[in-house]
Amino acid sequence: MVHIEDLRAAFVARLKKALVAKDIPQWGAGVRLAKMAKVTPKAASKWMNGESIPGAAKMLALATALDVNVEWLQHGAGPGPGERVQEVIESSKSKEALSVPQVSQPCVLSDNDGEKYTFIDQYDARASAGTGCENPHVVVRNTLAFKTEWLRAKGVKAKNLKVIYAHGESMWPTITDHDVLLMDKSRVEPVSGQIFVMGNLEGNIVKRLVRAGDGWIISSDNPDKSKYPDKNLSDEEINEHRILGRVIWRGGDL
Repeated sequence: MVHIEDLRAAFVARLKKALVAKDIPQWGAGVRLAKMAKVTPKAASKWMNGESIPGAAKMLALATALDVNVEWLQHGAGPGPGERVQEVIESSKSKEALSVPQVSQPCVLSDNDGEKYTFIDQYDARASAGTGCENPHVVVRNTLAFKTEWLRAKGVKAKNLKVIYAHGESMWPTITDHDVLLMDKSRVEPVSGQIFVMGNLEGNIVKRLVRAGDGWIISSDNPDKSKYPDKNLSDEEINEHRILGRVIWRGGDL
């Protein structure tokens, strides 16, 4: 006899496999799934935690957004994400090996190779060092110049970088109100002790993430914890907070 808990666990495993195939990290997955299925992040988080299974309409919406067969996502029937594509690729490789001579790949130079400065788009968007800032209409205001050599030394790529502004004093003295922040959008995996820009129901926030036992703390650097309290998250609750990028530099008044 199949129990509902087993069905939910099997669905969660398939859902996580589909997320991995789409390069969507588990941290903040609930927020992304909520947008795909047009439900609340809390409802999507229950799917991720195996507390419930989406209905037919929401299941179809998820399967479409994740590029998987709805039958596979719902019941495990048929090929999973990438399985059919992989068969085609392997078949193509076999044919190419017989008919196409092997050649070495050309050397590809990195962006702005040889340039002294790299110009990063500066967005009219704020990340709250407080409760949260909404950015319904984000536009490019200008660009900021960074030494290309410095960016290379940090191991970052210009296409992944974004300049935004801090708002509020919860991250003081590390980050103060109106500071300019350089964010790497490719760094969306949580790292204890590092500062991240995150999105939640209240908007965008900039906070330090600290690993604590089986969960995480969204921490403010400001020592006034009565005004800027830390927030404890269990591993289940991290689905409701999407990491938008890691802050790798700040600039502001001294």
